Amino acid sequence: MKTHPVFPIAQDEPARRRFLKLMAASAALAGAGCSGPPGETIVPYVTMPEQGVPGLPMFYATAFVRNGLAHGVLVESNMGRPTKVEGNPDHPVSAGATDVFAQASILQLWDPDRSQAVFRGEEMATWGAFEAALQARRPRFERDGGAGLRILTGTVTSPTLAAQIAALRQRLPNVRWHAWDPLHDDGAAHAAQLAFGRPLDPLYRLDEARVVLALDADLFGTLPGSLAHARAFTAPRRLGDAPDANRLYVLETTPTLTGAYADARLARGPHEIEAALMRIAARLGVGADPGRAADATLDRWEAAVVKALDGARGAALVVAGPNVSPAGRALAHALTQRLNGPLAFIEPVERSPLDHGASIAALADDLRAGRVDTLLMLDANPAYDAPADLDFAALLQRVPLAAHLGLYRDETARAAGWHLPMAHCYEAWSDARAHDGTASIVQPLIAPLYGGRSAHEILALLDGAGTRNGHALVRATWGGEDAAWRDSLRRGSVAGSAAHPVAVPGARPPGPMPVPAAPPLVALFAPDPAVDGGAFANNAWLQELPRPLTSLTWDNAALIGPATAQRLGLADGAVARLRVEGRTVDAPVLVVAGQAEGVVTLPLGYGRRAAGGVGEGVGFDAYRLRTRVALPALTVERTGRTHALVVRQKEVDMQGRDPVHIRELARERPQQASMYPEREYKDYKWGMAIDLNACIGCAACTIACQAENNIPVVGKEEVARGRSMHWIRVDRYVAGPRTLFQPVPCMHCEHAPCEEVCPVGATMHDSEGLNVQVYNRCIGTRFCSNNCPYKVRRFNFLQYANQQVESLKALQNPEVTVRRRGVMEKCSYCLQRITRARIEAEKAGRRIRDGEMVTACQAVCPTRAIRFGDLNDPASDVVAAKASPLDYHLLEELNTRPRTSYLRRVLNPDPELE
Repeated sequence: MKTHPVFPIAQDEPARRRFLKLMAASAALAGAGCSGPPGETIVPYVTMPEQGVPGLPMFYATAFVRNGLAHGVLVESNMGRPTKVEGNPDHPVSAGATDVFAQASILQLWDPDRSQAVFRGEEMATWGAFEAALQARRPRFERDGGAGLRILTGTVTSPTLAAQIAALRQRLPNVRWHAWDPLHDDGAAHAAQLAFGRPLDPLYRLDEARVVLALDADLFGTLPGSLAHARAFTAPRRLGDAPDANRLYVLETTPTLTGAYADARLARGPHEIEAALMRIAARLGVGADPGRAADATLDRWEAAVVKALDGARGAALVVAGPNVSPAGRALAHALTQRLNGPLAFIEPVERSPLDHGASIAALADDLRAGRVDTLLMLDANPAYDAPADLDFAALLQRVPLAAHLGLYRDETARAAGWHLPMAHCYEAWSDARAHDGTASIVQPLIAPLYGGRSAHEILALLDGAGTRNGHALVRATWGGEDAAWRDSLRRGSVAGSAAHPVAVPGARPPGPMPVPAAPPLVALFAPDPAVDGGAFANNAWLQELPRPLTSLTWDNAALIGPATAQRLGLADGAVARLRVEGRTVDAPVLVVAGQAEGVVTLPLGYGRRAAGGVGEGVGFDAYRLRTRVALPALTVERTGRTHALVVRQKEVDMQGRDPVHIRELARERPQQASMYPEREYKDYKWGMAIDLNACIGCAACTIACQAENNIPVVGKEEVARGRSMHWIRVDRYVAGPRTLFQPVPCMHCEHAPCEEVCPVGATMHDSEGLNVQVYNRCIGTRFCSNNCPYKVRRFNFLQYANQQVESLKALQNPEVTVRRRGVMEKCSYCLQRITRARIEAEKAGRRIRDGEMVTACQAVCPTRAIRFGDLNDPASDVVAAKASPLDYHLLEELNTRPRTSYLRRVLNPDPELE
């Protein structure tokens, strides 16, 4: 069995070897356990410092920064240890929700594989040695204006970092700033340039849209502002109140969350999508008419979309995603303008170069020509994820001083001459903007665990006279009074900082757009839903999270459609040799219904060679095939080998049992007779309702529950045996052309089958109706799991929870027991949060108010699909949800009387396509 700090420890490991391992880990992490708060004043969210009580958590408003964009969050701190991330309800974009990456960022903070030392080549060094090497070059920079100095960053929205670079370039005019983010949407700026003559960022007002057409655009997943988009679009559909308030049409290549939620979805290749856009636009009066689609199904679909868009003028929105050409996206802007749709534009939020492909190529040219003497790479990993035709890792060998700043000693760190450990965003001062321009101050909750520094502090080394203090640099950017500064820290965003829409002229439709003929097989590169572009490859929570639309864990696979797989003679797990422009990669295949035929989707972020113990050697590296050519031709050859893919949910057909009820009329549920005694709850009576009209299947609830309840990961081998430990899973079903999602926690049955078979009373009802699990009674018979029809109970077959590595101990929620081998566990409705809310209410001499007790899964949900509260409170939100005629119980015929119920999914199909 694989052993790693996040994996179960082998039960038969020799004592001496284990002792030596633990001693080494303790020595390496001794500093981490003693890390204190940051040296500067940090301000908690709402609660003032003098009101803090030892033992009670405090919450700090800050921002989680991913791909340059800020996500407003509250980070829970238990006695100085950050342990949980929540969405910031006061942030205009997140509005209290987060995605899986923000939830898992807390594990990244405490990851023992993070970089812990400065390296020069393969030898450990010191910060002082690096500073001396950099300072030795400063006289030359002053003489030639920094002609040999290059700075490489990812996407930068930080006002402070942008101001630092601007000041440096003013002092040293020959310095060049380059940007590279492998997931950057270069086409967005080009599209606005074509349409309006200058780069602008679009803001889609989905709350005002009645008809939305998404063309390879994952509004709820990968596009900036996805949380806000999902919340806005699903709002009128919650509780099934107004399913016809809006309609979503999706034409896409590979299945996405947006496509799964769509009222009408069709899978086609990128070239066909581009041609369809031109035909739809022409029929609505924008652009030249290219004729009709040869595909009868597509032609009928386009006609229905045209009719819907035309009938929703003033509230019709057309969104084209990154796989559509800039000219095609400019056409989409022009079409939305013609329809007077709810689309606004703001000045670009990004402050770095907007075309990352051209920027990294220009840097590679300078490296190849020997024009670079010093290269600072700040939180970028081009040796792994730059276009393969640049051969960036080899070019780094030509730089006299190449320094890499990053969280991990990754591929670029090992190729560069210097590696510098970077402080996590919860350890350093910074700032960043959200997709709508809203600025957040990033304040640390803890001093850097491993002595890391921020990008601000590294750039400050080039300024001999300026401060090197990150807090002072960020504070200087925002100026103003101390009261305003403290208010920004407390709120989590800077008041009035959101960008204002700019007036734009009428979009210029592009000229004739010849769509090139598609090759027989096209490669489409996409971020992985769990590890993104590779930055989260060492995050075990995300590796073990089943991908929403494939249920795949601990791997990536080449996704192909059923007809394409049959034509190539491939099946699930078959290893194929993929070839693009002479480069080859061997990859396992996963056949996916809903994948466009003739297109192979290659998830990025895997095949890491220097990611850490979790991520190294997992999956195949699709970056080795990715060049600067968009949608390249691909050839596929069979190798005859197979690879074991672990798919968490193998059956997606409901087999006539309909766990997800669709468009079913209400009926009065008769109370069935039961042999169980009836119970009366005079105090609290907790219950949950999950609205399937709002759930988009993002699985944020799964990761939030894992973070809140100290749920361990088990590794690929154990997942393959069906031993995942997630307390809430998101089941996926396919019903005709539609994908349906259903979150499944413990049902907390009033007549619980698990309770009657436990020989020691470890599973029992409490006084408020919760089906609780008493861990220190459990003797591991597993009778309860066998008797549970919902299969929501999890058993520790091995010692999955690691209690040896100090940093992982610090990660754990102190209010939740850490379970041991041989113990059953399951959802508890976040009993620890109920207890905390009860104590606070009793101190005030009142009952818990509705909304004061929020479960972890409820808090994280971007669409507010989960409602929880006291069923004895007639005014509570959960009582209102359960009073809906759409309310039903899963496996109702078993008469277990669950406290968790669901609201039927009500669809809004287009009658033209039925």
